[in-house]
Amino acid sequence: MALPPWAVVTPERRAHVERVAALLATWAAAMHAPEGERARWLKAAWLHDALRDAPAANELLHGPLAAERAAQTGEADRGVLDAVRYHSLGYAQWDDVGRMLYLADYLEPGRSFDQELRRSLAARVPDERDAILKQVAARRVARVIDSRWPLPRETVDFWNALVGY
Repeated sequence: MALPPWAVVTPERRAHVERVAALLATWAAAMHAPEGERARWLKAAWLHDALRDAPAANELLHGPLAAERAAQTGEADRGVLDAVRYHSLGYAQWDDVGRMLYLADYLEPGRSFDQELRRSLAARVPDERDAILKQVAARRVARVIDSRWPLPRETVDFWNALVGY
């Protein structure tokens, strides 16, 4: 798989997408994911930041823009489209592809912050996916709160679904 022909990415963003895809492939093998599910995870990886460097994109819009473009060019898998659309926010109705992309996007090894902790969390995903998902979501929610930004409704709903509220 590769970036779609309509992607607008810098070389640095391409490297990030490649690392996300590689991490998902590693987890799929370790978790013995069926080939069809592995393919969905990788498709979402290649699409998630495909328009991140487009002029109209920003932190919250690039996922929806990429999901819309993917749908316009033939992607019909609702789980893949939801994974791409909400990968920066979280989404309570995600299936496994959304949850796995959310984890891989945050835990990919090229990010410069909290490298040891993120490496440890990434290594534990195949055996403790749901527990790690809660830890990652908590860290992401805390970052939004610490920044004094509003929590998007999708993020709140995702968090509440994770903790059973």
